[in-house]
Amino acid sequence: MTVDQLDPTPIYEQLARIIREKIKAGDLEERQLVPSESSLQQEHGVARGSVRRAMELLRKEGWVVTIQGRGTFVALKENWPKEG
Repeated sequence: MTVDQLDPTPIYEQLARIIREKIKAGDLEERQLVPSESSLQQEHGVARGSVRRAMELLRKEGWVVTIQGRGTFVALKENWPKEG
């Protein structure tokens, strides 16, 4: 999954979708450290602001939690949004 620069969907929403799908697929597991902002920036070729907005969106939705000084981690499955 990659960010599509020509897609009208905002870059940060595309990136959030990619990370969300990795969590759902088990590529990123509960309590696992999410890649750093700079790592995501390089991997997807996006601006740091887009990465920050994507992380903010995922935090609000309950997919990840950020612990100051430690990083951003995948939230416990019980805190993930209920789909349906």
